[in-house]
Amino acid sequence: MSDFVHGDQADVRHSHDVKRSHDVEAQSDDVKGEAAPAYETTANADSEEVIRARELQQKLGFLRSMRRGEEWLDEKMGIETQGIDRIHEEDKKPPSILNVFFLWWSLTCHVGTLPIGVLGPEFGLSLNQSVAAIVVGTLLGALCTSYTGTLGPKLGMRAIATSRYSFGFYGAKLCSVLNVIIGGGFAVVNVVVVGQILSAVSDYTMTIAVGCVIIAVIGYVISIFGFALIHTYEKYSWIAIFIILCVLIGQVAPAVDPSIPALDTGLGLAGSFLSFLAINFSNASGWCSIASDYYCNYPADTKSWKIFFLTLAGISIPTIFVTVIGACLGNAAISSSVNPILSDAYKFHGLGGLLRESFHPLPFSKFCLVLLVFSVLGNNIAINYSSGLSMQLLGHYFHAVPRFIWSFINALVIAILAIAGREHLSLIVSNFVSLLGYWTVSFTIILLIEDQWFRRKEGYNLIVWDVPSKLPWGLAAVMALLTGYLAGGVTGMSQTWYIGPIAAKFGGFGGDVGIYLSGVFTLIVYPPARWYERKKTGR
Repeated sequence: MSDFVHGDQADVRHSHDVKRSHDVEAQSDDVKGEAAPAYETTANADSEEVIRARELQQKLGFLRSMRRGEEWLDEKMGIETQGIDRIHEEDKKPPSILNVFFLWWSLTCHVGTLPIGVLGPEFGLSLNQSVAAIVVGTLLGALCTSYTGTLGPKLGMRAIATSRYSFGFYGAKLCSVLNVIIGGGFAVVNVVVVGQILSAVSDYTMTIAVGCVIIAVIGYVISIFGFALIHTYEKYSWIAIFIILCVLIGQVAPAVDPSIPALDTGLGLAGSFLSFLAINFSNASGWCSIASDYYCNYPADTKSWKIFFLTLAGISIPTIFVTVIGACLGNAAISSSVNPILSDAYKFHGLGGLLRESFHPLPFSKFCLVLLVFSVLGNNIAINYSSGLSMQLLGHYFHAVPRFIWSFINALVIAILAIAGREHLSLIVSNFVSLLGYWTVSFTIILLIEDQWFRRKEGYNLIVWDVPSKLPWGLAAVMALLTGYLAGGVTGMSQTWYIGPIAAKFGGFGGDVGIYLSGVFTLIVYPPARWYERKKTGR
C-alpha cells in the first residue's frame, strides 16, 4: 500500500529524524567490517529525492491526481507503487534465491529470441559456425549482466540508480535514456514477431499491426503490478514454452542440413562471424542495466557469487537453447533447399509464416503459435517495468509522475515503432541489437572498476544516493562511455547504413568489432580519469 504523506511540507520533512545505521555503507563482500564508515551514521527514512517528488505531487494538481489514481489502483488491484526509492534492509521482501535463475528463463526462453538465431544463416554462416558464435557471444554477454546484478542486493537500489556512484547524479540520466532505448528496441522485436505469428494463426486475414497492439496492451497491464507478480509470473511462465520449442526443433529437424558450408571464406567469413557474435553478446549483455531492478529486494548479505552464477546460468542456458533453434530454422529456410515450403513461408510471411509451416499438422501448429504469442509477455513485462523506473530517474518532476504512467507511455511508443517497422524484422534485429553492445560493455566495465577498485575499501555511502553534491561528478564515467562508443564503437561497427573504417578491413559487409574496441577504450580511459576526478573533487 502506498505510503504517500498528506499534509504540509513540514510533515513530509519530519521523517528526517529517523535513524537507520545499516544505511551508512555497503562494501564489497571480502572487506566488510574492515573499513570505517565513510560518512556520518544518520540516514533519513525518506530520501531527498522522495521528499521532493512528494512535495511536487502536493503542489501541482495534475500530479496530485495521478498519485491519487495510483493509490486507488493500489487499493483496488494491488499494483506496485514503489518507484526508484532505495529499499531499506528491513523493508525488503525477498523471493526465493532460485528465482534469480528462473527469472531469466522467462525473460529469454521465448519466441522473440528466435530471430537472433536466424541471422546466422542470413549472414552466410554454416550451422556449426552459427552455433559457435551463439555460445561464445552469449556467455561473454551474460558475464556483464551477472556482474552488475550482484550490486542489487548489496545496495538495495535499481540498476540505473546504482550507476550514480560512478556516473554521478546527472551523468546517470544518460544511462536512464540509453536503458529505455535498449528495452524499447528488444520489445519492438518481440511485438513484431508476435504480430507476424497472430497474422499466421488467422491465415493472414488479420494484419500484423493488430497483433502488435494486442500484445503491447497485455504486456503493459501485467507490468504495472510490479516486482512481486513479475517474480511469480516469471518463475513458471517459461515451462510450457520450453516444451513447445522442443517440439519445434523436433519437427523442423528433417529440414536442417548442418553440412551446408558458409557462403564466404577468409576475411569475409571472419567478418560475418564477428558480427553475428557481437549480436549475441549484445543480446545477453543488454540486461546489465536492469538486472539489479529484480535483485534489490534480496538481503544485503546475500552471497554475490550466488547471484553471479545463478544469473550466468539463468541467462546462458535458455538463450543459447532458443537462439540455436533459431539458427536451425534459418538453416532450413535460408541455407537449405530440402523444404521449399519453409523457404517460401519465410520469404513471404516472415518468422510467423515460417513457424506456422514448421509445426504440423495445421490445427496443432496454430495451437502452438497461440501459446508462443504469450511467451514474449515475460520479456515485455520486465522491459515496461524497468523503463518506467528509468524515466523516474530523469529528475524530480519525472519521479513525481507514477511509474504506471511512464510504463504506459513506453508501451505506446513500442507499439507505434513495432507497427512502423513490422515489415523489416531482420533489419531491426541485426542493426539495433548489435548497437546495444557498444554501451553495455562500457557500462559494465565502469561499474566493475568503480566497485572493485575505487570502492573496494571505502564502500558506498548509501545515505547520499540522491544528493548531487555528495556523489561523484561523473565526468570520468561519461567521458569513458563516450570515448568507448565514439572511438571504439563507431570505428568498429558494421551496419547496413554505416561500416566503420576498422570494420571495413574485413571486406564485404565488414566485421563488427565495435564491442571489443569499446571495451578496450573504456578500460584505458576510465581508471586514470576517475583517479584524477577523485583527487580533484574528493568524491
